[in-house]
Amino acid sequence: MDRSDEQAKYDGPDLPAEVSGQELDRAVAAQLKGLPEKLAARVARHLVAAGLYIDEDPELAYQHALAARARVGRLAVVREAVGEAAYAAGHYAEALAELRAAKRMNGATAYLPIMADCHRALGHPEQALKLAKSPSVANFAPEAKAEMTIVEAGARRDMGQLDAALRTLELAPLLSKSRDPWVVRLRYAYADILESAGRGNDALTWFHRTMAIDSEQLTDAAERADALEKKLSQG
Repeated sequence: MDRSDEQAKYDGPDLPAEVSGQELDRAVAAQLKGLPEKLAARVARHLVAAGLYIDEDPELAYQHALAARARVGRLAVVREAVGEAAYAAGHYAEALAELRAAKRMNGATAYLPIMADCHRALGHPEQALKLAKSPSVANFAPEAKAEMTIVEAGARRDMGQLDAALRTLELAPLLSKSRDPWVVRLRYAYADILESAGRGNDALTWFHRTMAIDSEQLTDAAERADALEKKLSQG
């Protein structure tokens, strides 16, 4: 990489005028405390910008995170931000490397579901299954546990093990009374694999059960249900 590329990465994209860095989560800001004031302020602004753009423009978020890393590569919170932005932007090998680095620095296990999904995206479902079996997963909060379950089921599906994928999801709280996004995603994943397994009527039931709690329309369960109903009526 030539000097101009390195410089461009260091400079990063233009920072939005409205981003001061003060918006940074207190726990994250605390990790920047040991830095010189101007450096901490610049890194904070890039981290805030990365968080701001991660949904609407993940590539831009990734560039902001890289600018933070170019200045401070030894902080776990920065490597974590790069990893999450890389993941959102579809740079799975980079995401995996960054999250591994963050995990080495702080020992956190919260990254495991994303790391497992990166392995899947890179065509290594068996590596995703290894992470899914990590002892720390048992102590995850329900949301993180659900994400890992979805990744594990997806890895089984990648390997052509549809029955094992369904069993994995059936051990999860599919009928939880919660309407949180993680329950929506669990139900949707189950319906999706049921359809792949040729169990159309069961899949339809679970697409409807997904729709019943998906008030934010996080999934396309309604469209999937309509399409499946048409298919079943024609069959």
